[in-house]
Amino acid sequence: MPELPEVAYQKKYADATILHKKIVEIETGDKKIYQSAKADFEKILTDNAFESTSRIGKYLFLKLKKNGVLVMHFGMTGKLDYYQHDDTPKYTQLKLIFEDHSKLAFTCPRKFAKLYLAKSVEEFQQSHNLGADALAITEKEFLKICDGRSGTIKGLLMNQSLIAGIGNMYADEVLFQTKIHPKTKVNTLSQKQLKSIFDKIEEVLKVVKEARIEGKRVPESYLTRIRKEGEGADCPRNNGKIEQTKVSGRTTYFCPVCQKEIQ
Repeated sequence: MPELPEVAYQKKYADATILHKKIVEIETGDKKIYQSAKADFEKILTDNAFESTSRIGKYLFLKLKKNGVLVMHFGMTGKLDYYQHDDTPKYTQLKLIFEDHSKLAFTCPRKFAKLYLAKSVEEFQQSHNLGADALAITEKEFLKICDGRSGTIKGLLMNQSLIAGIGNMYADEVLFQTKIHPKTKVNTLSQKQLKSIFDKIEEVLKVVKEARIEGKRVPESYLTRIRKEGEGADCPRNNGKIEQTKVSGRTTYFCPVCQKEIQ
């Protein structure tokens, strides 16, 4: 599922392709993706243009020249596809045709993505109880969020109303890099451990973001790199075998040697 680094790539892609182009035609797809009536999207987007983009967590915001913001959540398989040929990409759920005859497709094979119309970024963030972006939060704010929490540290990292942008994969990575077991209760962690987690949030997200944007692989020391191999893969530190467990209902990868569970 696209997390902050992947959405950062989609933002850069949009910035390079579709800004300030007049939209002259719109085609819509499956209605389950649209969080307002499809007729509203057609009315607002036609004869409009995108002025700028921004991102909070897993959401991409496309500011319109008039009438607010188009908001995209990419679900598991959503992505943008800018093109100039006549063949509409497979699984297109939103197609925009610009005045210069170029086109943008929002594709999503599994149809878990969501498209919203909002008055502003601030209004959307408030109405959807969306926390501060994971790359904008300060150490002081992070420690305040953690204060008094009794749930698991992985559950906290994935809670989008507290910190926006960290999903299942990179929560695992942050905790692997800090050698903390994902089931560890937040209120049992020391200030030193919490500060280490905060530092690794920024480091991991920036490293993966750069890798996604530049088309590079993540470092060999990252759990993310071997995640597809699944349970039984060698620990990147060569300390044992990667195991799976469930935390907050999500499949979680960890190294039982590096990340010892405190009973």
